[in-house]
Amino acid sequence: MKFIKAYIKSMRLYYSFITGIAGWIGVAHYEHIVKEFRTVEVMPGEERKGIILVLLFLSWGINQIFNDYLGRKEDAINAPHRPMVTGELNPVAALTLSTFLMLGAGLVTWLYLEPVAIIPLLLGVLLNIIYEYAKGCGIWGNVIFGLMIAQCTAFGFLASGPTQAPYFTESRMAVLSIVWLMNGLMTFYTYFKDYEGDKAAGKKTLVVEYGLEKSRFIAIFASILPGVLFLVLYFTNQIIARINPIFIILGLITLFLEIQTGWLYYKSPKGKVTYYALATNFRACACGQATFIALNNTELAMVLFLISYVFVGFLFNLHSDVKG
Repeated sequence: MKFIKAYIKSMRLYYSFITGIAGWIGVAHYEHIVKEFRTVEVMPGEERKGIILVLLFLSWGINQIFNDYLGRKEDAINAPHRPMVTGELNPVAALTLSTFLMLGAGLVTWLYLEPVAIIPLLLGVLLNIIYEYAKGCGIWGNVIFGLMIAQCTAFGFLASGPTQAPYFTESRMAVLSIVWLMNGLMTFYTYFKDYEGDKAAGKKTLVVEYGLEKSRFIAIFASILPGVLFLVLYFTNQIIARINPIFIILGLITLFLEIQTGWLYYKSPKGKVTYYALATNFRACACGQATFIALNNTELAMVLFLISYVFVGFLFNLHSDVKG
């Protein structure tokens, strides 16, 4: 029980809404194609969608164990209370369990869902490992992290049922690019709390590279980038789906959360407030992803938006230790 408790703590389940909602964008789009175009796609059953949802929500935590193992050097400074740093979580046992669970996810995907969906699943695992090294190479850490989460959207779409090439049209790639940007930006804000440890460990993240003073101004400017990218893609007709009143309402709330995140890190680029601002940061990302579901399913988007807002905060508050 001690091992399981430490393992679950290390999963940091408030992040699961990032991968879960990112993947559900793909599922919602697949269902939209079934309803509107009636080609080879087949409406996924509740059991299939339930399995996809479980895989998506657990994917972050399972992969986080690998990330914690590779990042122990900087975590010893940034988060000395994390179970793998304190010795509470046995690294070999944790890695073995995560490997077993990941293999299980691959088998379920191959045998029960859609074999082609194994591609984004494997890419997500590979990118997670690459990220730990890319994190120390300036903006490449953000690029790799965003690509990693975008694999969840691709997985959700491809795992939902049979489909035909081209798998990724211009419009789908446009939405993936926004998921990529939102998550790359989200992880940029997390670098503020890790500034001292990353600097000591020689990890040249954007915050380390530019310093806290310049980075706090970048935080304000960058907060509007997802909204700007959406407007550019939408008004150049690279996103085919048309906006609706629910999308506009949720989009405006998301924009507020994103700007609030930028403002929080501008005001407090270091200290305890920097850590607690992560709740707003994660909410902005998860809710922003839920907003895109409104392009295909407004009711589902509203439900996921509200659930994300409430439970990201609830789960984050269970990790109140700034050193954990």
